[in-house]
Amino acid sequence: MHCAANEGADGSTALFFGLSGTGKTTLSTDPSRRLIGDDEHGWGSEGVFNFEGGCYAKCINLTEDKEPEIFKAIRAGALVENTSFYPDSNIINFSDASVTENTRVSYPLSHIENRSEVAKGSIPSNIIFLTCDAFGVLPPVSRLTKQQAIYYFLNGYTAKIAGTEAGVTEPKPTFSACFGAPFMPLHPMVYAKMLEEKINKYNVKVWMVNTGWVAGKLGEGHRIPLKVSRAIIKAILSNELDNVGYEQEATFNLNIPISCPGVSREVLIPRNTWADKEAYYIQANKLAVLFEQNYSRIFKKGV
Repeated sequence: MHCAANEGADGSTALFFGLSGTGKTTLSTDPSRRLIGDDEHGWGSEGVFNFEGGCYAKCINLTEDKEPEIFKAIRAGALVENTSFYPDSNIINFSDASVTENTRVSYPLSHIENRSEVAKGSIPSNIIFLTCDAFGVLPPVSRLTKQQAIYYFLNGYTAKIAGTEAGVTEPKPTFSACFGAPFMPLHPMVYAKMLEEKINKYNVKVWMVNTGWVAGKLGEGHRIPLKVSRAIIKAILSNELDNVGYEQEATFNLNIPISCPGVSREVLIPRNTWADKEAYYIQANKLAVLFEQNYSRIFKKGV
């Protein structure tokens, strides 16, 4: 699985699926939960396990205040790329994007203080699909039905933005089956059926969390603050969204919680953040069409 994983003090495990730039490493590296790994996991009969033994994080504009665990992991034994130093020093200038915005750091799991020593976890209780929506129409959080979980898993949507890959200078809607098509040698439906079986067998809750834009598309709205995404993840993993009311969104039929600790109601409902409601529905319908086109392509071409 192309996903991150962590576990709580009670041993509950969460998976974070998502493509580059959606926040897998940032949101799974949580000081209140033990990190199992930020990428590439397996799921067997006894639980999940990490393949890699290390992390690969974006570090453009990295600060200790916003991402203290990752910041502190950059020490002897870590490898940074595409970064530069402040003049006449060995201090990294994380804000320098002169080479590329896609600055990175690779470090062993041992550099994360709060980690799983065995890089294993129990059967997941929650699965979170991370997406960075540059259309500004997907809700910051929605709870997916089992059918929706398979649909969004097969689509694997995000928007590539500057800094996610070489040559990407403007937002580009991107679909990558299973949130990692290049790593999947079989037809996506094979993995979707495996996931469906596990969701049904263990009654796993599945969520979609948008770490992208609200109040307008990229260039017009603003990106959802990291503190809001963290508050949402915390609410999911502490089961605080299990007993709140939900509103069904019209275009994608997504179930949106009407309240979430640390997040304003206005932000939870995307259309409420748009001044121009007609423009919101135009963008929402445009993205919905792209989803359907990609879903059809999966079965026609097998990719």
